[in-house]
Amino acid sequence: MSTESTTTPAPAPGVQSPAPQSLRLDVRRGRWIEHWNPEDTAQWESEGRAVARRNLRWSILAEFLGFVVWQLWSIVVVSLPAAGFRFDTSQTFWLISMPSLVGATLRIPYTFTVSRFGGRNWTVVSALLLLIPTLGLAACVSNPATPFWLMLTVAGLAGVGGGNFASSMANITFFFPAREKGWALGLNAAGGNLGAAIAQLAVPLAVSLAAFVASGAAATGKAGSTLAVAGLMWVPLVLVAAFGALGRMDNLANAKGDLAGSLAALKEPHLWVVALLYIGTFGSFIGFSGVFPKLIHDIFPAYSVFTVSAAGVPAALSLPFLGPLVGSLSRPYGGRLADRFGGARITVASFAVMAAATIALVATLPLASFWLFLALFLVLFAASGIGNGSTYRMIPVIFARASRAARGGAPASHTARLASAALGLISAVGAYGGFVIPQLLGASSAATGSYVPAFLGFVAAYALMLAVCWACYLRRGSLVAQAGA
Repeated sequence: MSTESTTTPAPAPGVQSPAPQSLRLDVRRGRWIEHWNPEDTAQWESEGRAVARRNLRWSILAEFLGFVVWQLWSIVVVSLPAAGFRFDTSQTFWLISMPSLVGATLRIPYTFTVSRFGGRNWTVVSALLLLIPTLGLAACVSNPATPFWLMLTVAGLAGVGGGNFASSMANITFFFPAREKGWALGLNAAGGNLGAAIAQLAVPLAVSLAAFVASGAAATGKAGSTLAVAGLMWVPLVLVAAFGALGRMDNLANAKGDLAGSLAALKEPHLWVVALLYIGTFGSFIGFSGVFPKLIHDIFPAYSVFTVSAAGVPAALSLPFLGPLVGSLSRPYGGRLADRFGGARITVASFAVMAAATIALVATLPLASFWLFLALFLVLFAASGIGNGSTYRMIPVIFARASRAARGGAPASHTARLASAALGLISAVGAYGGFVIPQLLGASSAATGSYVPAFLGFVAAYALMLAVCWACYLRRGSLVAQAGA
């Protein structure tokens, strides 16, 4: 255990004071670290960087599995009819959207769990909580007589995976200095977002392989009773993440929550403006990630699943995973483009591309071309991912400028508190888009037998958000235009 450095006597008058000595990290029982200060260059270079990167690696794994669990029902619902379930369109879209509704709501309290319980401790707990929806899913889909209300309840429990994002991001932000915080948070977010893609790739493969093993013959392509594998396959990885966090992550004694800062941020009009923009970017990413398998299944059923064979063993390949994969990988580049050209400019461009891609999607649907449909959706996912990164980049700049304008020169500590609190709150509000998008698509299909009205509604929403972003942050004379947001 290391201890605080001794102090030196005061220098004689006229003699320049020596630079203050760095505090060595003090690790006490329960892996609680005292004297953590990533802005202390000496401490960071000697021991801080290695500790921060180790915590980041395990945080990414835990958050990745959170997104996996959050998106499990998006791919499982496509296989429910083959497993003997008979749910109507409205019920199916409720199963898709309920995890997003619960996950978005949980992000608010999850923001404060790190300061209350410790980052390492809460990562262990939040990872173990993922066992409930995974085992619950396995139990529900094994019995076609499972009532809808129970299925919906278990689907809602998958929302704990969505809540993990808020606690994970809140934890990692304490570990890195300001000069490296953006990249670290970008890696953490992108690593988590990839969980949506991997779930949609791995689940059909695992279910089809389980069916092949169970039958002893060529797989039929139907999930049947083997659909329980969709939940059970993640249990070992969840345990690895939980016990890895227990043994390799740390709690920071100075990681304090800021409830007062959150309440102050709620009073800032710009929080709600940026939250609206984030509904359009992240909400589109998570919402379309959830419904993409269902859309392909309904519009292009022949392309819903491809059967591939390796060494005589057939497996099911589902292409919807490409959407969240592209959206996840493009997110860090949104932040980098925002650093170069300004977050508001990139966000406006993202909404323009999203609107154009959606219009093209509607216009080309009569062509019945799956590959064109897929290509346009991938453009939509890429634009939403870039918009995620650029919108997040806007938050500190916007709050710094708005706070100074409102108070005639607020201290940096005050604006930093507001920006930090706003990050968690905006991520929670934005996640509600994952509930709204499936619900609108389901309502459109039920009312008209087509998804086109919902897509046209999305175009109108993107146009509105583009106009709001331009008016608030790019228009000449707007409050923060000169801040380069």
